[in-house]
Amino acid sequence: MKKTLTLLPFFAAAFCLLTLTTAISSCNNSEAKLKAYISDQNPMDIPNLLERKGELATAAEWEKTKQKVDELKAKLAAKPEDVKTRLQLATIFITEQRITGEHHFYYPAIEKILNGVLSIDPKNFEANVYKASLRMSQHQFADAKKIAEEAKSINPNNAYVYGILVDANVELGNYEEAIAMSDKMQALKPSLESYSRASYLREIYGDYPGAIAAMKLAVQAGLPGSEPQSWSRNVLGDLYLNTGKLEAAKSTFEENLYLRPSYAPSMAGLAKVETKMKNYARALALLDSANAIMPQSSFEEQKADVYLAMGNTQKAMDAYSAVQKLLITDANSGHHSVSLELAKAFEKTNQWDSAKKYAMMEFNIRPKNIDVNNELAWIAYSQSDFVKAKDYIKTALSTNSKNPELLQRAVAINAK
Repeated sequence: MKKTLTLLPFFAAAFCLLTLTTAISSCNNSEAKLKAYISDQNPMDIPNLLERKGELATAAEWEKTKQKVDELKAKLAAKPEDVKTRLQLATIFITEQRITGEHHFYYPAIEKILNGVLSIDPKNFEANVYKASLRMSQHQFADAKKIAEEAKSINPNNAYVYGILVDANVELGNYEEAIAMSDKMQALKPSLESYSRASYLREIYGDYPGAIAAMKLAVQAGLPGSEPQSWSRNVLGDLYLNTGKLEAAKSTFEENLYLRPSYAPSMAGLAKVETKMKNYARALALLDSANAIMPQSSFEEQKADVYLAMGNTQKAMDAYSAVQKLLITDANSGHHSVSLELAKAFEKTNQWDSAKKYAMMEFNIRPKNIDVNNELAWIAYSQSDFVKAKDYIKTALSTNSKNPELLQRAVAINAK
């Protein structure tokens, strides 16, 4: 079966992947507000948007977003069973979660809106597709695949549902099936979404030049300055970074920030470049700016990486420990799984038993995933279990990935 993907001419894209990032800000406040509207309101009611803070609150789009939500709510007040209006609201809430990172608030809110649609029309294609996307964001990959398959049976000619099936199969380690779904998606609708999936699959199979080419097409297919295009360009910057093209990575992240000054992921991307260049003070300042806009545990972990690169081991270990606590709190919220993130966080502090515990939780769900096997291989190696390390690394290398960290670990393991 082929392992490269043919690219077709592109069209403009309107919607992109839900993020899989982990927000850490205002969790308690969000939870309190969430309980208020879920417990006190009619299940068919639409929750209010969570007020933005800082720079995001000053964005021109914010006032327009609030006005649009008010307009759509007024329509529902007159016609509560208007499914189309409910779906419009769901897309706004999905986009708002992407922009703010406030998943503690928005994941349950989005589910509430979608459940309202499905209570009216259980076979509604869009609602099922959005729910599958939501399950992807919650790292509930098997459930996402199941819902997406059901949606595909309702409408087998919609490109977006195949995109979800690409994502779910990648996370479950079904890479050949993911390629088939990607090919089908591109045949139906070449777009930002289809090019970004093709790029990721090419990266998984070790084709960095092909991955970069596909992601460039994704960027070209996006609306300039839009969140989906910014996301695609940010991934392109990471691809340049992973292939040692620091200047290209730097200019890519900077272009994003020129078009969308408050785009926190590109601040973090630029911080990676500055860290590579040993401009540590600049890297930390960028991460502080990113956190002020959209607090993320990943940004905090990146700051710890900078401290470690500076030689400040104690400060780095303290920061990694703080990240572990944040992730455990997030895991206990029940909104999504962060087991793999926890495994990586405990690796940073050499707490191998804890790292193994969380990595095995992921392995029991998706034993063929190369990222999960990569982490388990390194944990086994660090615990001197070289037989298991060799087995895990074999699976991690099964797609011929050229991920720099993976290759470094494979060299160390094979040397044993």
